[in-house]
Amino acid sequence: MSIEVRPAVVFEDVAALVGPKRPESTVCWCLSYRIPSRLNNELRGQERGAYVARLLEDGPLGVLAYDGEEPVGWAAVAPRSATTFARNRKIPHVDDLPVWSLWCIRVRPGHRGQGISHALIEGAVAFARERGAPALEAYPLDNGGVKVDQTMAYPGLRANFEAAGFHHAADTTSVLSGHPRILMRRDLD
Repeated sequence: MSIEVRPAVVFEDVAALVGPKRPESTVCWCLSYRIPSRLNNELRGQERGAYVARLLEDGPLGVLAYDGEEPVGWAAVAPRSATTFARNRKIPHVDDLPVWSLWCIRVRPGHRGQGISHALIEGAVAFARERGAPALEAYPLDNGGVKVDQTMAYPGLRANFEAAGFHHAADTTSVLSGHPRILMRRDLD
């Protein structure tokens, strides 16, 4: 298997990773941290996919991992200032650098355990670096090696970010699925 990570620009490929199995279902579409909470709560069913399609008209929303032409993984990455992390009270700002945020990693069932999440993290680093980000932050679970439900592992795991050269930059007051989230950072200069 040869994994290639590319900017997420093709709607159908993004939909394959973060869209619903049934079009009328209301699922995250990885919008929860990208748009204001009120709008996120108002968008229902197919409106969410339509909103993502409009966002893609302005450029990539992150990166996708491909096995050949099949999309098998997703990572949401954007300037922190363009996300709700810009004003999140549970996840602190370490400094005033215009950092980027990596907040969601998803690998399709049947493709897990093959290093795709590691490729996605490196792809997100390259994506942010190419766009001038001085550093990339992530907010993974500090699970201490304990198994995490796949549904709630979307922010990634501390060990995966450590393996990618990220360092612990701050504790947070955010907890997800019983595990604390920490702020990790990788300088891109």
